[in-house]
Amino acid sequence: MDWQREQSRINFIKELVEEKKQQVITDTASMKEDIFQLRKGFWDDVTVNIDEPDEAVETYASIKQQAELLSERERSFGQFHKLVDMYDRQQNSPYFGRIDFVEDKDKESVYIGIGSLMDKDREDFLIYDWRAPISSMYYDYSPGPVRYETPEGEVEGEMELKRQFIIRGGELKGMFDTGITIGDELLQQALGGNASAHMRGIVATIQKEQNKIIRYGRNQMLIVQGVAGSGKTSAAMQRIAYLLYRDRKSITADQILLFSPNHMFMSYVSSVLPELGEENMRQTTFKEYAAARIDQEFMIETPFEQLEYLLDPLIDDWYEERVNAIQLKSTLSFKYRMDDYLEELRQAGMYFKNITFKGKKIITASELRKYFYRLNGSMPNRIESVKQWILQKLEDVEKEERTKDWPVEEAALLSKEDYLNTFKELESRQKFNEETFDDFDREQELLVQLVVERSLRPLRKKVKKLKFIHMRKLYYQFYQSLKSESASLDGVASCTQAALRKKYLYAEDLTPFLYLKDQIEGRRANTDIRHIFIDEAQDYSPFQMEYIQQLFPNARFNLLGDYNQAIHTLYSEVPSVLEETQMTGNAERILLMRSYRSTKPIVEFTKPIIPGGDQIEAFNRDGEKPRLHEVGMDMIEQLVTTINHRQTEGYETIAVLTRTKKAAVNLHGQLSKFVDGKLIYKESQTFEKGILVLPAYLAKGIEFDAVIIPDGSDVTYNREEERKLFYTACTRAMHELDIFYQNEKTRFLKQVPAHLYREI
Repeated sequence: MDWQREQSRINFIKELVEEKKQQVITDTASMKEDIFQLRKGFWDDVTVNIDEPDEAVETYASIKQQAELLSERERSFGQFHKLVDMYDRQQNSPYFGRIDFVEDKDKESVYIGIGSLMDKDREDFLIYDWRAPISSMYYDYSPGPVRYETPEGEVEGEMELKRQFIIRGGELKGMFDTGITIGDELLQQALGGNASAHMRGIVATIQKEQNKIIRYGRNQMLIVQGVAGSGKTSAAMQRIAYLLYRDRKSITADQILLFSPNHMFMSYVSSVLPELGEENMRQTTFKEYAAARIDQEFMIETPFEQLEYLLDPLIDDWYEERVNAIQLKSTLSFKYRMDDYLEELRQAGMYFKNITFKGKKIITASELRKYFYRLNGSMPNRIESVKQWILQKLEDVEKEERTKDWPVEEAALLSKEDYLNTFKELESRQKFNEETFDDFDREQELLVQLVVERSLRPLRKKVKKLKFIHMRKLYYQFYQSLKSESASLDGVASCTQAALRKKYLYAEDLTPFLYLKDQIEGRRANTDIRHIFIDEAQDYSPFQMEYIQQLFPNARFNLLGDYNQAIHTLYSEVPSVLEETQMTGNAERILLMRSYRSTKPIVEFTKPIIPGGDQIEAFNRDGEKPRLHEVGMDMIEQLVTTINHRQTEGYETIAVLTRTKKAAVNLHGQLSKFVDGKLIYKESQTFEKGILVLPAYLAKGIEFDAVIIPDGSDVTYNREEERKLFYTACTRAMHELDIFYQNEKTRFLKQVPAHLYREI
């Protein structure tokens, strides 16, 4: 009986949704015609008159009014499309949960889905959005006493029933009442399928601990330490959707910024928010965000190039110094050293560049320095004064240059096209009309004026961008001061200076260099961003985090990561920001110790690889034990056989994860003769289904149906610093894990009990 009643309700909902959808489509059609007519007749409805100042103001107001009307109609048209998409999803699966809630003897059956739906009279909710306050009970409680928070205060009551549905194509496929948060049946179904090229926005299986992350609203910083496969990234995306729903009147998706580990990850998560009916947030990598501030001043090493360097200790003579430098430059104590250097620069030591025009020095670096140190105030205020002083000097230069022969000669050599463009530019400035332009002397004067002004334009632009500061020399000098501070820092300083002489900026120098630049030039903070999300936060240094917090002073921070996957700090003893106590005075930590991604056999296999792994809890999803293949000269043949088996078994994403990029390139070359695989070796590549060959570090945050580690030999993975890299590779697997080795398997597997894997 219950089944029939629930199916009847689904049928009723489908009919109502279809009715609402058709109404929206009808409204949209008429609105589309309105937009077309508005665009077509835009200038017909605008009064254009710019002869008099008052009429120009009236013209501007008229254009603005018409543009706002068109923009409002276009926004509404876009909202209608989103609504139709939501109705389509609701017709397929209108809801996934139901709770019967009793408050003061009044009983309500609360149905929960991906979006809300009201009755025809818009008086009662037939479906509640999963982000609504009342819906939190579904995720947080079993039947019994319950409560939930609303803007008006706390509501208490009794949950009499908790029911879960599987609805596909508008048909009830599964229904069960449960006493636990989310039934294992639903999770088993969600986790048992193939990996997707994009993360899926599943909200039906949110767990209680994940719901706490999604709805968190207390401290300025939330830190989520979650083991591999614990759902921290999906919880973060759902939290963004929740924030956009809860604060929809005060924030937009453009005010939320996600720092991602790489482009492959960015493409992987890009579909989650649209799937949940929301616009995508802004997304970038820290390297891209920071590098945009440096223009073409340096060649900048990426974090992945840095990691490749670290994975090859024989690469050059600076190796030990680089490892020490990476550790040193990640600390807050290094920032404090830089603060001391900045204090010294207030008194002496500033470097500037000569200001030159047509090969002649018009202001020397020495003159700039003398002027700078005659000023008082903060560094940025003094730099601003220097900038204005230079611009004023350029005004004098411009007047002087007009009296010389070269602008007359250049004006005479103007092509017909340049001449016409010059005429139009001068005309737009209302300097003269066609009659005055026929006056030769006046014409010559104006052309000379414009030629000089154009020639000085690039120089003025550089001055306004503060390019007269010799930032590279100032940064170089900082390391010179470190040498005099301590002999133990000679190697670090010399290594860095050698790179700076080549105009090369190491990855570990990006934050310190920008911090120095900002403190000298003055950096206007981004006050518009309200929420910052940092995924794979374990790879961010304390100095880097402090700098990011200064860049976004009005933002709440959400850090997500797993210090057992800190692969970009492999050789650093500096604590991860996930552990750093001095960073978290106004922060709250949430631990996620249950892993859902991999089958239980894979989780149990990977737990002994890392210290503290026994604390990880595996979700009870059965599967095959990981397989260890001892191979010889037939390794490629065995790899091809295993890849073909996984494809035959129906797996759509098969990742062959190597230790380095070089190994990936070599292996792909050998495998390409037998299987159609794609090589991924750049952080800018996107995630696709199929057979992928890539370095393990590029797979961070992503999951695959089957993972193959082609060389798990001890000769390949033998340094303790790479234990986390190996662990990260193993934990990318959802269903199948195969590890190949020659002679002796890696020492990281020595502590894994033999009954947890199969030897092949």
